[in-house]
Parts: sequence; structure tokens; C-alpha cells
Amino acid sequence: MATRQQHRPSGHQGEAEFQWHTGVHHPTGVPDAIEFIKVYKAFGANHVLQGLDLGLPEGRISMILGPSGTGKSVCIKHMVGLMYPDEGDVLIEGQSVPSLPDDELFEMRKKFGVLFQDGALFGSLNLYDNVAFPLRQHTEKGEDEIQEIVMRRLHEVGLGDAIAKMPNELSGGMRKRAGFARALVLDPKIVLFDEPDSGLDPVRTALLCELIKEVHAENGGTYVVITHDIMSARRVAEHIAVLWRGRIVESGPTAELLESENAFVRQFLSGESHGPLGMD
Repeated sequence: MATRQQHRPSGHQGEAEFQWHTGVHHPTGVPDAIEFIKVYKAFGANHVLQGLDLGLPEGRISMILGPSGTGKSVCIKHMVGLMYPDEGDVLIEGQSVPSLPDDELFEMRKKFGVLFQDGALFGSLNLYDNVAFPLRQHTEKGEDEIQEIVMRRLHEVGLGDAIAKMPNELSGGMRKRAGFARALVLDPKIVLFDEPDSGLDPVRTALLCELIKEVHAENGGTYVVITHDIMSARRVAEHIAVLWRGRIVESGPTAELLESENAFVRQFLSGESHGPLGMD
């Protein structure tokens, strides 16, 4: 079957750039729900992913951590087939995303719920209709069943009393929680969070982290959180992958990463100013 893959762009960086990238993957004991295999992605002269090997375990809360501009959000777009590798492969539960024809890609995307940075709510719809939208768009469920699902999810995130509010009446934290509820209404196997703590103060970030843990404990599934916030990782993550300059520095269970001897990982997870990570 033909794929959307192309040849690796020329001019990618030499190995000296990756001296801290041990690429160590500590075993998790469970299969990977998501795999990146030698993935390269460039935008003109900007080489974002440079041979990325990454595995994210099934049924766990994983965090992809790394400095800004290192390719974290590009990873999410590859997972759901909004971008395709120039070279390499992305597997979701064993399926090669770049190899899927459009109709199978559409079905595969139903496995995902996505919480975007700002909640991505429709400004013309109230909170209830925003959360109901995926059910009305992608299922044949009647309004009674939709109401039961929507209200259950809204109560789960603490917004059961706000159904008539418009997005411009919601605080930043409420919009995040509304986006979370909408991401869950189709009972996805995989939930992706793109910088969910962006724009939140430390208290609301901590509350959102607790909510993510509680909802995961209740529903299960594979959660993938993209962030550069170390405190969020310490609160929530069961598995951490540290991404820098388009490759994995080290990945594994959180407890093992927090004890890493890798100088880059130690510096990044501790927030120290001295180490291989500079201002460039």
C-alpha cells in the first residue's frame, strides 16, 4: 500500500548535537499504545523531529516533556494524522498512521480525545452544546442519551451547573475543564492534552492535574500530556519522555526518570541553570 512518507530532507544535524541523547527507554512492563519509529519531520530548513524513537505505554498517564520549540506539539499532530513523517513511521495500537487510507484514518481518529491549549470551544454554542457537539456529529445517539453522557462528563469535571454559560463567560480554568469534558464524550481510548496548563496560575494548574488523575482513575485509557511544566509532571505522570531537539533524551517510569544520572534530564527536571541546556 502506498504511504504518505517521503525522503528525509538533506542537511539534518550531525551527531555532536545529540551527545546528551542516550535514548534509553526504561521498560514499563506493558505494551506501547503509541510508537514513533525513526521519525523525521522538517519545515524547510527547520528540522523538528530528527530520528525520533518514542514509545508511550498503554493505560498510563504519560508526559512528553521538553523545552519550548523542541517538537512536542508536532508529535501530537503526527499521532492523529494531521501531519505525516518525512521519514519513519507512527503506530497507534499497531496501526501505521501514515499508511492508512482516508476512511480508515477517519475511523482511527475516533480512538482519540484531544484537549487543546485554550479548550477550542465554539464561541456561538453554550457549554452544553459544545460538549454535545462530537456526539451529534459522529454518532446516531438520540438526545436523551446525549444528555445523559454530556451531563455525566460535565459533572465529572465540576461544570454540571454551568451548562447555559457561553465560552466568553467562562474563566480560563473552566474552559480547560469544558474542553476536557468534550474530549471524553466519545469514550476515547487515548486522550491527548496539548499544554493543558498553558495560561493557568499555579493553583488552577494543580487542580487541573488532580482532575486529570481522578478522571483517569475512573475511566482508564492512555493519556498523553504535552508540557514543559515540571511540577505538573511530578504531580501527574506515571511515565515521562524527555524530548530535546527532535529526539528522546531518556524515557521511562517517572520514578526512574527523577533519579536519572543523565546531565540533561537532571538539569531539566530540577530546573537548574547549570547544565547542557542553555538559552539557545
